[in-house]
Amino acid sequence: MSSKAPIGVFDSGIGGLTVVKEIMNQIPGESIIYFGDTARVPYGSKSQETIITYTRQIVRFLKGKGVKAIVVACNTASALALETVKAENELPMIGVVKPGAKVAANTTSNGRIGVIGTEGTIHSGIYKDYVKKIDSRIEVYGKACPLLVPLVEEGLLDDPVTREMVRRYTKDLLDQNIDTLVLGCTHYPLLRKTIRKVVGDEIELVNPAYETARSLKEVLINNKLENDELINENHKFYVSDGAEKFKRFAKTILPCEVIETKDVNIENY
Repeated sequence: MSSKAPIGVFDSGIGGLTVVKEIMNQIPGESIIYFGDTARVPYGSKSQETIITYTRQIVRFLKGKGVKAIVVACNTASALALETVKAENELPMIGVVKPGAKVAANTTSNGRIGVIGTEGTIHSGIYKDYVKKIDSRIEVYGKACPLLVPLVEEGLLDDPVTREMVRRYTKDLLDQNIDTLVLGCTHYPLLRKTIRKVVGDEIELVNPAYETARSLKEVLINNKLENDELINENHKFYVSDGAEKFKRFAKTILPCEVIETKDVNIENY
């Protein structure tokens, strides 16, 4: 595999762009092929079998584009499908859960961590499992927030309805005296300002996207796949529906120009 080959990144929708942004900032020499499964978002309420099927289709699509590594920039797919597809493929693959759990465990002072995420991610208990492996004394409290992804996908980032839902979802976690809150869905960093307003300045917010980019760099170096270019803007974007809407949103998030986004019938893969 050539070090000049692109990195494949995928998510259920636009949330994975928070991971793409961190990759562009931390590893600017890498080109990225992004796929957002906007036709089938959200993933959080779907079964593990369905998520594995979706993930296999997207991995086949990205491999067809010649990627050298894949980042599963979706907490639900990382929790429910990553280990399965890793066992089926030789390409290096990483998810967003393990890096996020690691930084959360290293951040908490009082040993009480809250995690907000989709139903699939929270019910899997994967954040708790990873944190407990690092330090069994830490308590982890999860809260499923099924309405937040649709609100982000609609662009309602600082809407009164969004603030009210964040308030309702985080109340039980704050009652547990947490000092660290993991944004356990790649959509949620887009709500960071709103979440900060609701939970206050005393709570440390953990964005797994930042740590995922760091982990990706380590994987590329260890596999001798790191591109030695100083900057690479040969990025390509694909979605399963709504290419123009996605492109407009991506332009507000990413540090590069999004020239084109293409629709793909992912069911063909």
